[in-house]
Amino acid sequence: MIKIAMVEDDTELACVLTQYLKQFNMEVTNFEEPFLALSSLNLHSYDLIILDLSLPGMDGLDLCKEIVKKHDVPIIISSARSDITDKVIALELGADDYLPKPYDPRELEVRVKTILRRFNKNSQTTPELNKKTFEFDEDKKEIRKNGEYVKLTAAEYEVVLLLLKREGFVVSRDEIFENSDLLNSDYDNVGSLAVIINRIRQKIEANPKQPEFLQTIRGMGYKFVQ
Repeated sequence: MIKIAMVEDDTELACVLTQYLKQFNMEVTNFEEPFLALSSLNLHSYDLIILDLSLPGMDGLDLCKEIVKKHDVPIIISSARSDITDKVIALELGADDYLPKPYDPRELEVRVKTILRRFNKNSQTTPELNKKTFEFDEDKKEIRKNGEYVKLTAAEYEVVLLLLKREGFVVSRDEIFENSDLLNSDYDNVGSLAVIINRIRQKIEANPKQPEFLQTIRGMGYKFVQ
C-alpha cells in the first residue's frame, strides 16, 4: 500500500482525490492544518506528499520548505495559484512537481506513479504501484490472492468478483442479490448471504473474525478493501 499525506483544506476535493486514488492501492491521509501535517510527518512514514499552497496558518511554500528541510519524501504541489513565481519557487525549494487546479484526478494518479518510480528507482523498498493482494480473471473465473488460486464455490466467486469490481465502495445486500444469478435462484435470504460471506472469509482472511479485506458495514452492506 502506497501511503500519501495530503495537505488540503478543501475537504470536498480531498475526499474525491482520496476515494479515487484508493483504487490504485494508494492510502491518502488528509490534513487540513499544516501544523498537523508536520506533526504527523515526524511520527509516520509516507511515500509522497500532495501539498496545497493556500492553507490556514502557514503558506504552502513555507510548509514545503520545512518538509524538504527535515524529510526525504517527494512532493507534488496541487494549487489554484497560477502565478508562475509560485511554481518556480516551489520547484526551487525542492518540490518534485506542480499541478495547477483544476485537474483531472487521473492526471494526479499518473504523476504520483511517475514520481514514485523515479524517486525509488535505486531503492530496494520501491512500493508496488499496480500489484494488489487480490486479482481476478473473469475469463478463467479465478480469484487469486498474492498470485495463489483461491478455491471458491460458484456462489462465493460471484460475491467476491462483484465486491472486487466495486473495491473500496459499499455494496448493499440487495445489490449483491440483484447482480448474482446463483444467489437469486439458490439463496433467497440475508441469512444465507451471511453464511456465504463467512465461508469466503474463512478462505481469504488471516483472522476471519477480524476481517481485513471483506468488511461488513453495519446497516449498509459489505466493502472489499486492499
